[in-house]
Formats: sequence, C-alpha cells, structure tokens
Amino acid sequence: MPKLKIDGIEVEVPPGTTVLQACEMLGIEVPRFCFHERLEIAGNCRMCLVEQEKAPKPIASCAMPAADNMVIHTNSPRARKARQGVMEFLLINHPLDCPICDQGGECDLQDQAMAYGFDRGRYRENKRAVKDKELGPLVKTTMTRCIHCTRCIRFATEIAGVEELGATGRGENMEVGTYIEHALTSELSGNIIDLCPVGALTSKPYAFTARSWELRKTESVDVLDAVGSNIRIDARGPQVMRILPRLNEAVNEEWISDKTRFAYDGLLRQRLDHPYVRRDGKLAPATWDEAFQVIAQRMKGLAGGRMAAIAGDLACVESMFALRTMMDGVGSPHRDCRQDGAAIDPSARSGYLFNTTIAGIEDADFCLLIGTDPRWEAPLVNARLRKRWRRGGFSVARIGPRSELTYAVEELGNDPSLLAAIADGSHPIAQRLRDAKAPMLILGQGAIARPDGAAVLAAARRVADSCGLVRDGWNGFNLLHTAAARVGGLDVGFVPASGGRDMAGILAGAAAGEIDLVWLLGADEFDMARLGRAFVVYQGHHGDAGAHRADVILPGAAYTEKDALYVNMEGRVQEGRRAVFPPGEAREDWKILRAFSGALGRPLPFDTLDELRRKIAAACPVLATRDAVTAAPWALFGVAGTVSGAPFVPPVADFYMTDPICRASTTMAECSQLYVRGTDARTGTHG
Repeated sequence: MPKLKIDGIEVEVPPGTTVLQACEMLGIEVPRFCFHERLEIAGNCRMCLVEQEKAPKPIASCAMPAADNMVIHTNSPRARKARQGVMEFLLINHPLDCPICDQGGECDLQDQAMAYGFDRGRYRENKRAVKDKELGPLVKTTMTRCIHCTRCIRFATEIAGVEELGATGRGENMEVGTYIEHALTSELSGNIIDLCPVGALTSKPYAFTARSWELRKTESVDVLDAVGSNIRIDARGPQVMRILPRLNEAVNEEWISDKTRFAYDGLLRQRLDHPYVRRDGKLAPATWDEAFQVIAQRMKGLAGGRMAAIAGDLACVESMFALRTMMDGVGSPHRDCRQDGAAIDPSARSGYLFNTTIAGIEDADFCLLIGTDPRWEAPLVNARLRKRWRRGGFSVARIGPRSELTYAVEELGNDPSLLAAIADGSHPIAQRLRDAKAPMLILGQGAIARPDGAAVLAAARRVADSCGLVRDGWNGFNLLHTAAARVGGLDVGFVPASGGRDMAGILAGAAAGEIDLVWLLGADEFDMARLGRAFVVYQGHHGDAGAHRADVILPGAAYTEKDALYVNMEGRVQEGRRAVFPPGEAREDWKILRAFSGALGRPLPFDTLDELRRKIAAACPVLATRDAVTAAPWALFGVAGTVSGAPFVPPVADFYMTDPICRASTTMAECSQLYVRGTDARTGTHG
C-alpha cells in the first residue's frame, strides 16, 4: 500500500486512492467543484490543486493517484496562489446573482470563493451570457452561472443511465445542455440539483419561495414507494417547502426519486381538515364527537363478522396496529393491507421481504426479474442494479413485459409458464442461476396481484429452491413492493384472522350485503363502487377516492405531520418524524383510533405513542429494532397451483400518480401530462 506524506503527516492508503482522498482520510479539506465520490473523475475544474514536491507545477489532487514517497503540501503559498488563480478564472463570467439565486446560502462557489479565492477581480471585460435550457417541469436552469464541472452530465450518464446531457462547443463557447432540446426523461433527474455546485441548476417548483436559513430541517423517511428513502424535510411555519435526500448507504445512498422530491406540493391541496358526516346524501362538516357518535351507533348494532377494515399504501405501523387491535376488540376477523389483492403469504416473512437487501444487490452476479419494472416501481433499487451492472460481471434476464431499463436486459418473453421450465431445469436460465455465485430474483407485485398470484408466488419459490438462490449467508429471493405500508402491515398482522376475509372477500361481501361497515385507513387504490351499500368510514388525509365514497370522514395526518414507524421492502424499520402539524382539526391516526375506541366503550390499551410502540414490540419483536435488517428464516410459502398463460401486467401505470399525495400535486400532474400522456401541459404540444 502506498505511503505518502501530506502536510508533514505520513499516511498509508489503499492502492488506487487519489491524493484528494488521502487528504480527506487525514481530515484535510481540499476544495473541489467537479469531483464527487460517486461519479467518475473528470479533473476539469482544477480547484483541487495542491503542491507536490519535485513536480514542475501544482497537481490536480482528484485525478492524481497516491504513490509511494509523495510529499504533498495542501496549503503552501504555491498551492494557495494556484487556487486563487483558478477561482479568479471561474468568476470571470459568473454573474453577480447571489441576492436572487436560489442556491444562495448553500452554494459551493460562494463558500469556496470566500475561503480560497482572491480578494478582488482584475477582469473588466463583459461577462458572457448563455441561453437557458428547457429541461422540463422539475429543473430550472440559469446556464450563465454554469462553471462546466460536468457533474450533471456524469450523473445522467453513469447513475441515471439516461444519456441526455452533454457539452457542446469549446472554450468560451462551451455549453452544457441536452443535445436536442427536450425535457429530461429520467425519474432521478432532480438529483442534479443537489450535485450542481453553483446556481445553474435549481428546483423549478421551489424557485423564489424561501431561503435556506429560513427553513426548519427535519430528518425523516419517504413513503411514496417501498424503498424507504431517507429524506430531510425543510419547512417554514406550517408548510413543507422542499424535500431533500439524506445520506444512507444501505438504502438510497444520497439519491431520491423525482416523486419523493417534488410531490410535496400535494400536501397543501385537497386536504381533509375537518370531520365530515354524510347527511341527506351530502357530506357536511361535523365535530369529532358527532362523527364518533354516528360511527359508534352504527357499530353497536352490528356483529363483528359484518365489519371489515382495509389499510392503504401510506399507513404507518402504529395506525395499522391500533386499527387491527380495535377490530379484534369488536370481533371482526376481516381486514387486509393488500389493496391490490397481491397474493402475499403473511405466514412466512422471508416470502414477502427483499431478502438480498438493497445494498446486497452489489454482491449479486445474476438477476432474474419476474413481472416487474424496477425503474418505475422502485427507482432507487433500479439505480443499484445499474450500479452493479456498470461494474461488470452481472447479467439481468426478465420474464415480463418489455420496458426501457437503464442496463442491458435479456428479455425471455412475457410468458408466466417459463417459471415452471426454470424450476424443473429445462430452461437454460436455470443452469445460469445455479452457476452464479450470488444469484437473485426479483418478483414484482404485478406478477402476484392476479387470480393465480399465489401459484406464481409458489412457482417463484420453487425457482429459488431448485436453482440454489438460498445458500449459506445469501438469500436471493426478493419481493419488490410498491407500497410503503405493505411490509409493516404484514408484520403487525393486518391480514385476515382465522375465518376472515381478504381484500377480494371484503369487497365481494360488501357488494353482496354481507359486510355492512368498512373502515378505510387511507385506502384509495381500488374501485369504490365495489363497496356496494356498506357504511364506509374513511380515515385519511386527502379528499381522494375513499373520501368521496365515505359516509363519515375522520381527517388524519400525512407522513410529514406525525412521528411514525415505517418498514421498507427489505424489512428495515425506520422512523418518520413530524416536520409540520396537521391542518385544521386533523389528528394523528393512532390518536383518532384511541379516541374513538373510548367513545365506543372499548378503549384501546395505550394512551401514549411510547405505550403503543411497546405493545407493537411485544406483539412483533422484529419491529423493536430501528434501522437494521433482521434476516428472516427461509420457510414454505405460496400455494401450488396452475399458473395461467396470461401475460404479466406492470402494477404502476403512471409513476407520477400512484397515491393521494401525488394525485393532489400540480407538479406531478404536469410530469404525468408530459412524460406519460406525452403532451406539455403548458403548451399542449407533444412531448
């Protein structure tokens, strides 16, 4: 391993380490604009110049490999002068936009000009101006500020896998943009805003709304898909102003999807802020006591078997556990958290987890996708697959509908009967799975949310068994969820009790008049007409499909408005924290259920959030550990049966319209109009 001396301190570093990284190991800060740990080295900003003894000129530390006997000076007069010269060049054409720039206050150029720059500029020539580029409804451009660090280009090419950004021209005529002017089509495009070290790329929805120092910052988790991306919620007063990624190497690294980042404006619109009771066919505002009394009167005359509960995709662990406990108290065995009817077997935890873990994808060498399009169902999982594919020695095959992924895929066709052929070894993919050192399969919700879903699940398990996907220290069987609430709901037992009805059974019972009352906990993703004449209680935060059908509405809190637990697809328990308070009279869901149980005369056995969480931990010990993945023992799951030849259908038809928050967001509506429907909402032209 190379040994070198930096600012008089000797350090030994792994082979391949750059001088800049060696400096960071010692805690020595070296300024940079183009270098980023997750992107390939460009070496084009020259801000990281340091002095190397016996070298004829300062070296770019980001691109220079550390070597034996190097002697580096990071703060010598020569190094300081070199950096001041680079900064002076960078500022020749940079406009004096700081007072109106959204990057102000968190700008690398501001910070480094202050710390490493010269105290005056000597250039009096006119500054150049560059035409702004139209990159779509999410990213705002002010290209005159661009310093050509190429971070955005490298991110789009390497991480997102969408080669739509590049540089044209040379010297003073160089411009960064799309080769043919059009909106960015990546589901991760918003990350270039964080990567841009100046104000050339900023958030279009956030533009001119707030300054960074005005915002109250809260660390939380995202619930708009099942990845559980770690986020930071920035709020001012009662309003969420923006959402940014938070570093978590095991889950989302430092990226988030565009839906996670930009759907926050949906938290302001179509909110339920008052209890409502349907009178004479119309919903009218009511007090909490009135709403509780109406529900209590209806429930007191019903047998438990004539009541049911359905949990939605955004529900937290606490609210599902509280509702399950309440339904047990009234004697109802009918409940389900699988709105889409997915045939998940709740008896075996390994059968519904992403067992490989998201970070574990990087250890795999072969992946079989079954009925899934991870790019739109879980963009951060797709980014990991691309990251592993770019390293080499990794193959991906797919059974399911064709779609444009960001890595090479061997399309096997959309014939579910191929699963049986792979399981019995007659398909060539079976041998490739057996020969792989760390094979994995990813089973999508679209493959099991169909009449033969249980048979598909059992067939996928047979593939895992026969092809050796489960070995010592490795479990290659993975179920890719699309709902943040799904794993938590399965863990706390929000599934039919003995003799209870599942989702299909509840809807059939309601349509036939056998279920008289249905409690919807934020459940909006099914046809409400199938509830027939049942009395519907909707507990949620948006006036979506469930609220329109409801007879009583109980306004709940969105994920940014409560302290709550969520379990991501790999079984990792994470805590979301309250950034703002719920609007109007809306309350946290578990509090609503606790208050109603008192009005019903069957009070739930907890009064505080801590007491509730202790009850959850006692009932499901795996949920007591935060931010860790507990490996689930491999067990039998699924129901053997005939898999039909009907092709798999993807569960996500519109990435930007998957939940009530997104459907209330004008930003997501604009994205859906442009990217899914193919027209620009502003101009009506085809995208």
